[in-house]
Amino acid sequence: MNIDIHKKIKAKNFAPLYLLYGKETYFIDETIQLLIKHVLNDEERDFNLSVYDLEESPIDLAIEDAQTLPFFGDKRVVIVKNAFFLTGLKEKTKIDHNIQLLEEYIHSPSPTAIFILVVDAEKLDERKKITKLFKKEASLFEATMSDEKSLISWMQSEVKHLQVNITDDAVGLLLQYVRGTVTLLVQELNKMAMYVGPGGTITEDIVKLLSSRTIEDNIFELIDCVLSRKVSRALEIYHDLLKLNEEPIKILSLLSSQFRLLYQVKDLSKRGYSQQQIANHIKIHPYRVKLASQKATHYSNEYLLKSLDELAEMDYQIKSGQYEKKLALELFILKQVQ
Repeated sequence: MNIDIHKKIKAKNFAPLYLLYGKETYFIDETIQLLIKHVLNDEERDFNLSVYDLEESPIDLAIEDAQTLPFFGDKRVVIVKNAFFLTGLKEKTKIDHNIQLLEEYIHSPSPTAIFILVVDAEKLDERKKITKLFKKEASLFEATMSDEKSLISWMQSEVKHLQVNITDDAVGLLLQYVRGTVTLLVQELNKMAMYVGPGGTITEDIVKLLSSRTIEDNIFELIDCVLSRKVSRALEIYHDLLKLNEEPIKILSLLSSQFRLLYQVKDLSKRGYSQQQIANHIKIHPYRVKLASQKATHYSNEYLLKSLDELAEMDYQIKSGQYEKKLALELFILKQVQ
């Protein structure tokens, strides 16, 4: 992530073209708001701020707007979202964008406009002429935080800004719950900071109390309990999921997914893959790989494969009416902890 861009914006050293892309939309939104704040005052925003969604409007309109002189101000800010023609992704709409006109604008951008192109995608298609041109001429900002060390460092700075403290155990658990998603992480930190108050400390217990947990989090804890032979807690989690009207078939599918993740991480680690390489290969966040790697070391490939086979067989037996679905999963849990 290019933090230098933020420094330049705060120093009012603006570029005429910006390209913001990546999956961490929190950082993209933060950069856009920073630009708006430092380029336009409150009165100017009513006249000189425009936002275009390229899934609804052609790029031509945004370019025409950028070439229009600002009204009661020195600069015009034009934000252009969903520029998926810079990626290899299939566009959702059939709106015709004049790419040649965009190329001409990139070569000669308006001196009175800040033109911001936004792409909610992890990668750009480097083979495309327009992508190469934009990367060459624009100020680039890649919104990513795939490195765990960088994420924790950023998280600590946010905690400091919120005037609270956080324990190491709480950091690890919270990152597990949000799965490395920065937007969700910010929401959770703000909620917990309000709960503990200025000078307070966010602990592991507070994370457990306040954090918004997904069914995947509960499944991960369920597997932890199964693998740790904690039968009472495992059954308690399973019955809680049933009380929340979670379908046993869905729980079974997620159990299979987590066992498969453990096997993949263990197998790729044996082949010499680093945790970052594994994350890239199976397309998940590095922190999830780290957690899976820690758990997978305690179990053999044979055990993990056997568990996957048993879950697949159970899925067939449930769907063919040989087993009652709620009882089948309970028997699986009991069998694993024996």
